[in-house]
Amino acid sequence: MADWYLWAWILCSTMTLVVLRGSVLKRRKGNGISATRGESVKRVLAGNGECRSADGSHADVIVVGAGVAGSALAHTLGKDGRRVHVIERDLTEPDRIVGELLQPGGYLKLIELGLEDCVEEIDAQKVFGYALFKDGKHTRLSYPLENFHSDVSGRSFHNGRFIQRMREKAASLPNVRLEQGTVTSLLEEKGTIRGVQYKIKDGRELTAFAPLTIVCDGCFSNLRRSLCNPKVDVPSCFVGLVLENCHLPYSNHGHVILADPSPILFYPISSTEVRCLVDIPGQKVPSIANGEMTNYLKTIVAHQVPPEIYDSFVAAVDKGNIRTMPNRSMPASPYPTPGALLMGDAFNMRHPLTGGGMTVALSDIVVLRNLLRPLRDLNDGPNLCKYLESFYTLRKPVASTINTLAGALYKVFSASPDQARKEMRQACFDYLSLGGVFSTGPISLLSGLNPRPLSLVMHFFAVAIYGIGRLLVPFPSPKRIWIGARLITVQILIPARGHQESSSLLSSQKELGKCFSQRLFLHITELPLL
Repeated sequence: MADWYLWAWILCSTMTLVVLRGSVLKRRKGNGISATRGESVKRVLAGNGECRSADGSHADVIVVGAGVAGSALAHTLGKDGRRVHVIERDLTEPDRIVGELLQPGGYLKLIELGLEDCVEEIDAQKVFGYALFKDGKHTRLSYPLENFHSDVSGRSFHNGRFIQRMREKAASLPNVRLEQGTVTSLLEEKGTIRGVQYKIKDGRELTAFAPLTIVCDGCFSNLRRSLCNPKVDVPSCFVGLVLENCHLPYSNHGHVILADPSPILFYPISSTEVRCLVDIPGQKVPSIANGEMTNYLKTIVAHQVPPEIYDSFVAAVDKGNIRTMPNRSMPASPYPTPGALLMGDAFNMRHPLTGGGMTVALSDIVVLRNLLRPLRDLNDGPNLCKYLESFYTLRKPVASTINTLAGALYKVFSASPDQARKEMRQACFDYLSLGGVFSTGPISLLSGLNPRPLSLVMHFFAVAIYGIGRLLVPFPSPKRIWIGARLITVQILIPARGHQESSSLLSSQKELGKCFSQRLFLHITELPLL
């Protein structure tokens, strides 16, 4: 009798699974594109419900933009067997004054993606840390690279050369197609992004379709408004110069001068060139055309740079190749949208003082690649949507740590008439000058080698306590006690104001646990029925 019960239970279970599988397949088919075509969008319906472009070509993923994020993403997904269509506005070599310093954490991600050879043959320079200068004093902050391979370090280079190498690497894959064109809009049907409309050089407007569209069209993105709530802040502008045949005080190091009113950066971008970035607070900069900028750089900035650099700096100013760029900051605030995703500077920006942008972008690509690998069919809309929602949680620890640190350090390193801010700036410099864990901890965060939110919070408060100790020893006074109390307030407020994503630092660990549970469920549901 027991055997009969056992066989009956097996039969019922099998029938239940068959019915469930049939209903799931029916629901998936119902999610396909209907045969009706919009007047302004030309669509071709494949027999299996997949989207195809009008010319009959097919892609699993459309990538809008072929900068650092777009090129790396195209190569990564292409290497995993996805058919990728990349649409880039201009495929000639870019010429920018930012995106030239890749932190060691970003270089490790480059290795993980198989793109480390993209920093070869472009005269890239190894970077082993930073030198910090303030009021005639200086200290060296080395990256903690002792436990890594000897090739692991930061890299600095011409941004355009690096991007061209990445594009070449992506285009070398037979299933990756690079095309020059300007994407004008996303194509949406029933709340799902189905592809893009774009214009090519001869003026023709074309459409391309894929189950997943990833927008990586940079800081000037014209597509982000439909996929996120963009709150772009412009705290300052960079004035860029190239110093030729300049010998920095510390070779193979970035140099940060805590100047007035805000920091000045120097780092090598080739064997003969050093990039100088002068930060000017606010959105207005002196005019280059009428000579105001030259006067500003010579009278306000020049005397604050180290003596070893002074002559090269003045020569670069006299040469006149001065460029400016606004520094944008934008927290990640996505609208989860079926069939679409934002990445790179189109999605999330932080102040470029710490050079963390490429590290965040490459880290995001690793997260997305690992998420999508178990999903064999990107036309499976419901499952794809769940995976993409997990992406926003899984990226938080790295992205929020680097973003918050960038905003906070910019605030701390900028001059201020406020006495508490002055004390915090001095305390930060002295704290980092202590060496040991006091310098390796913060530099590990900045470099992306240890992007842990709790470590960031710990060092924030450690700097504040150190600053209060400086004020109260040896003889506390009412004024010093008052400044110390305000210093604590400043240290708490600066990270929050520095970047809105700081609110997610402590909550990210809890969300990660939930997300891993979701991923486990998704993996189980992807297993074939026996």
